[in-house]
Amino acid sequence: MRAWAALAALPALPAFAALALSGCTLRPLYGGGSTGAVAQALRGVAVAPIPGRAGWLVRTALEDRLGNGPGASPVYRLEIELDDDITGFGIRSDNAVTRERRTLRARYRLVDAGRGTVLLDATAGSDAGVDVVSSEYATVAAEQTALERLSVEVAEQIVSRIALYAARTRPAESR
Repeated sequence: MRAWAALAALPALPAFAALALSGCTLRPLYGGGSTGAVAQALRGVAVAPIPGRAGWLVRTALEDRLGNGPGASPVYRLEIELDDDITGFGIRSDNAVTRERRTLRARYRLVDAGRGTVLLDATAGSDAGVDVVSSEYATVAAEQTALERLSVEVAEQIVSRIALYAARTRPAESR
């Protein structure tokens, strides 16, 4: 009998959930889609050149995610300093490394392009494990693949943080 009573209460559950969430002040981050305030702010970010292979990968991933088109005048400039490190661990008795950790850290600053003031100063980072195998080619390929994955992860963290900043600082009348 109790099972039937629980099933009878199920139609009331969506109504209760709707009432509970009606007082919630959650708003979608990308509300308005490509014409929304956050998407427009992201399109206004120009990524400064970043040296090295890791820099090229991160910059390319950022430009893909920001969606800024050619000819647009930037409102913001994104400056990034990368730290790419490979640390060996998992040492065998013959002192050979069996495992590596590739770490990619980024310190980034969002700068107002017109005034030159720093609006956001933060860090992002990620790491990945790499197996060291007897083939040097395979190990180098695994390290490069790890760098490509890490570049995308760091770029996604940066874009997410800039989107949050844009959502929190947009003018009150656009909310």
